[in-house]
Amino acid sequence: MTSQALGDSGAPYHAHIYYLPESRAQAEALQARLRGFMADGAKPRVLYVGQLRDGSVGPHPIPQFEIHITRGELPRLLPVFEASGLTTLVHPLTDDDLADHTWLGHWLGQPLALDLTTLDPPGKNQGIARFARSDF
Repeated sequence: MTSQALGDSGAPYHAHIYYLPESRAQAEALQARLRGFMADGAKPRVLYVGQLRDGSVGPHPIPQFEIHITRGELPRLLPVFEASGLTTLVHPLTDDDLADHTWLGHWLGQPLALDLTTLDPPGKNQGIARFARSDF
């Protein structure tokens, strides 16, 4: 994906919604709400909602679940993420996994220290191939 494609409202984005054991019920409620947005014609449009992952996975140090959206849906979804009270990382999917999770990412809530050693090197992002299909 080129940097020009990031300006496209259809450009692929991920959001990682983090939770702790004491906030798992909040995460479940948000997950159910986001799955409701996957219905035909629903707005905002969510393409994929992943499973709650109760441990660390990839660069994510605490439990989280992932959703797949397009850039054009961000204005509708950011308030939903903010209202949940859960820390969320929203990032594009480019050919640079490290950049996606760092300087191209946008945090809502307290940022977390990610394990950057697990990320793909530039040009090898495996996330693009699974966009809107599956999570970790």
